[in-house]
Amino acid sequence: MNSRTTALVIALVGVLLAGAALTGVALLTAERAVAGQARVSERDLRLAAFMPSEANPDPSTAIPGVVRQSYDPGLHVAAPQRIAYDHSPPFGGRHDQVWAACNGVVYPEGVRTEHLVHSLEHGAVWIAYDPDRVTGAERAKLAERVEGKPYLVMSPYPGLDQPISLQSWGHQLKVASADDERIDQFVTALLLNPSTFPEPGAPCDPGPGGFDQDAPPPFDPTPPGPDAQPPI
Repeated sequence: MNSRTTALVIALVGVLLAGAALTGVALLTAERAVAGQARVSERDLRLAAFMPSEANPDPSTAIPGVVRQSYDPGLHVAAPQRIAYDHSPPFGGRHDQVWAACNGVVYPEGVRTEHLVHSLEHGAVWIAYDPDRVTGAERAKLAERVEGKPYLVMSPYPGLDQPISLQSWGHQLKVASADDERIDQFVTALLLNPSTFPEPGAPCDPGPGGFDQDAPPPFDPTPPGPDAQPPI
């Protein structure tokens, strides 16, 4: 590796780490640089275009299919109160006062939606999937993106109208396959992006006496009912 190539790699790693923070692409690129590999993958370079910056605070605007909606933060309810959400899965609005653990956990069963929406308010990305259509290798590809990675969370969402749906606060993307490149673009653009969620610095580990990560409140597939509150 000549000195010019080395300098370029170090500079690119710095940009990736500054922009992506905790995302997998930054960690992967840093590992390659430490190992002395000069070649940064084409995938890493493509994802670099979706890292937020002062000039481009919300790179998700360049991702086809992303739905955006503004929601007021801090609107809390207490379980078992239901919310009549305006999207399924929801990606903002009123939510439970207790957030779901979103510390790289892959839940084997569906989790109460009102808790997961609170996690989005903290900067998390929630990957939901239809358990009838996403199984085996497809599910494993999603889980690999999430497991052990802070501010990422994954859970089945029975009845989902598409195989896979990604949510961050005020943003949603639905895709048909775990191989869709827009999944990584969405995570890169929106995970802990301080320009797109209302509570920077809020935790994703469960608080004491609050959410039980090992026995979470279950997903409720029934309609919310007449006593449900509106999302905004």
